[in-house]
Amino acid sequence: MDDTLSAVSSFQMSPAALLLLNAVLAFMMFGVSLGLRPADFAAVLRRPVAPVTGLIAQFLLLPALTCLATYVLNVRPGLALGMILVSCCPGGTFSNVMTWIGRANVATSVSMTAVSSLAAVVMTPLNFALYGSLNPHTRSLLQEIALPAENMITLVLLVLALPMLVGMVVGARFPGFVRASERYFRTASLLVFLLFVVISFSKHWETALQVAGAVLLLVIAHNALAFWIGDMSSRAMRLPVGDRRAVTMEVGIQNSGLALAILFTFYPSAGEMLVVAGFWGVWHLVAGLALAGIWNYGERKNRTLHSSAAAGVPELQNR
Repeated sequence: MDDTLSAVSSFQMSPAALLLLNAVLAFMMFGVSLGLRPADFAAVLRRPVAPVTGLIAQFLLLPALTCLATYVLNVRPGLALGMILVSCCPGGTFSNVMTWIGRANVATSVSMTAVSSLAAVVMTPLNFALYGSLNPHTRSLLQEIALPAENMITLVLLVLALPMLVGMVVGARFPGFVRASERYFRTASLLVFLLFVVISFSKHWETALQVAGAVLLLVIAHNALAFWIGDMSSRAMRLPVGDRRAVTMEVGIQNSGLALAILFTFYPSAGEMLVVAGFWGVWHLVAGLALAGIWNYGERKNRTLHSSAAAGVPELQNR
């Protein structure tokens, strides 16, 4: 195990590939933001309970419980720090698509993605430095990495905040373009990101497979924790089912692409952290789609049962 994990430290990415990764992230954020309007942010102020619940779960509970879990379970420092970094990232852009598939409240999901992406400019570097140092197992490794906070903020601005603003401007000025292209942007973003993850790890696929068992188990458990935090937080606030599912999906679908971009940019030799972020990038899509499919199936089944009941009761038919 030690030999295989140390071998992963050879992960590297060329400047061209790194530029492409950041471009892919910016492209994804641009596509999601095409349908955003200032009114969406105003809606958060008018009905803040669901978005605020999601933000607390996203930027407070998930990093804190991740830090605690990695300490209690004595997870290897490199893997633990990778989990902490992923937990400090904002919600992933695909959460909106999966919220739609799961017949949940898409408006809540979109507003949460927008607000969390802006909040990540400050919260991601702050949380990573805080929780990485709170865990004594990861503290020394964090000091070795010494990711410059100002450079992380610049990266998050370029790949999240700026594309969001450009997408909103383009969407407002060219609504016809948005209607014709929005779904294609989502599909293309998903395919391009998955392709990029596969290509980036292809040169080290054998090493990744050697550590897949241990790392994948951590990633699955960590992702399940994220979904659970989102669900429990929204239940505690007694949110409607549609909002609860949107919050659950937003917290469970992390922007692991941002974690990859941070690592490849500032510390490409952090192989264990890269493997965690890379496996997250694939697994959370699998888990999210599965959960959305279960919700979708349940909604369709309930509608069928209600329709059958209404058809079999005369007084319901006469209403």
